[in-house]
Amino acid sequence: MSTVALVDDDPGVLRAVGTLFATKGFTVHSFASAAEFLASAPAGGCVVSDLRMPGLNGLDLLAALKAANDPRPVVLLTAHGDVELAVRALKQGAFDFIEKPFDEDRLLDAVAAAIAEGERSAVRMTELSDLRLRYDTLSERQREVMWLVVAGCANKEIAVRLGISIRTVETYRAWVFEKLNARTLADLVRLGLALEEVLQADRDDRGTGREGAG
Repeated sequence: MSTVALVDDDPGVLRAVGTLFATKGFTVHSFASAAEFLASAPAGGCVVSDLRMPGLNGLDLLAALKAANDPRPVVLLTAHGDVELAVRALKQGAFDFIEKPFDEDRLLDAVAAAIAEGERSAVRMTELSDLRLRYDTLSERQREVMWLVVAGCANKEIAVRLGISIRTVETYRAWVFEKLNARTLADLVRLGLALEEVLQADRDDRGTGREGAG
């Protein structure tokens, strides 16, 4: 069963929207503020939040989820006239925004799409985490060989660049394929592109004071 975290400082909205989701088979967790929501344990699914709230608003909630590497997509409920702010929220990572008074089908469709996207993101995060763990098992020399292979270098060129024999390159290359679970060169190139994304995210996290993987 899909889960929706509903965040709104208006008790009437929490009751009405929460009832709507519940009647459609969603598990609903309601929160009267962004702070209350952020203090709770993540429960998967997606987040539906009012944009304008006392204290932490929808943009603050978005920033906090991003800082925590929380993959849950966020659908924002906005008042008429908040479109400019809502577009700003989209640029900061919101999945969608719904203007009040909202059409129920429009809201339900947005939530269903957000949950599907969240599931895809969660799977990808797990895959990338596993890939990073496998990459960490490579020795420094194996990594050097891997990146040169990904860059399109032939074994002979790699041997010259690293000052080792072609046979040694072949040995390192075989270990790289085995440890990264790559069956073909195309597989390895795709994994290399994914690793570049992971490693860049690590560098970005260190640059902002957050801990990266590994």
